[in-house]
Amino acid sequence: MTGYPWKSVLITGASSGLGRALAEEAAGPGVTLHLSGRDAARLAEAADACRARGAAVHEAVLDVTDAAATAAHVQGAGRLDLVIANAGISGGTGGATEPASQTQRIFATNVTGVLNTALPAIEVMAGQPPGRDGIRGRVAVIASIAAFVAAPGAPAYCASKAAVQRWAEALDATERRRGVRLHAVCPGYVRTAMTARNAFPMPFLMDSDDAARRTYAGIAKGRLRVVYPLPLYLMARLVGGLPPALLHALFNRMPAKQALD
Repeated sequence: MTGYPWKSVLITGASSGLGRALAEEAAGPGVTLHLSGRDAARLAEAADACRARGAAVHEAVLDVTDAAATAAHVQGAGRLDLVIANAGISGGTGGATEPASQTQRIFATNVTGVLNTALPAIEVMAGQPPGRDGIRGRVAVIASIAAFVAAPGAPAYCASKAAVQRWAEALDATERRRGVRLHAVCPGYVRTAMTARNAFPMPFLMDSDDAARRTYAGIAKGRLRVVYPLPLYLMARLVGGLPPALLHALFNRMPAKQALD
């Protein structure tokens, strides 16, 4: 067994980046992982890495924007101790107007895709017996510290992360009554292929395995908002509290986030 209490974990977007790091960190003898991603080859590599650590792995090529397929994946997993709605995409304006098609893609994956994962998971968990800690199950949504800053260089990305962060934190208050916990995970900059495209400074950039450990540590402690690193979070809250005109002037001096390919 790993040092974590969850024996059955489902993770979307597990084929690369933070999702793969979360999968490998949770993997161990006695643990069953349900991993999904859009890239079959990369997903297979992630699954094999988790099996090498002793976990039983069920993999599924899946696009979380497909509500029916995502619900079937979640509902067919059996008992679930922890579900991590991690699948997401990132894109900015590239210094121009954000294309409408990109805005729709980002919201479809980062908001609707999270709901497509989390909502059926909550219903599954509400109907299963509680664990030793009295909790029937936990659902973590991967938001971002970007949720606290309305950066004009990435309007859809910031807004999508803010939406799922606020949704999870608000819903936890009522789902606790059914024995289900929600967690809004808000990482800072994590070294992945996604962030490698950023042309702007990324303070406190961390490795994905470090981010995975911090994520699980916060969930294990029962934190509703799992946010790290603290210095960047404090900076984001300070900058996010600036008047919009001043915030825009500040960000207009920096390179914009690149648009999606």
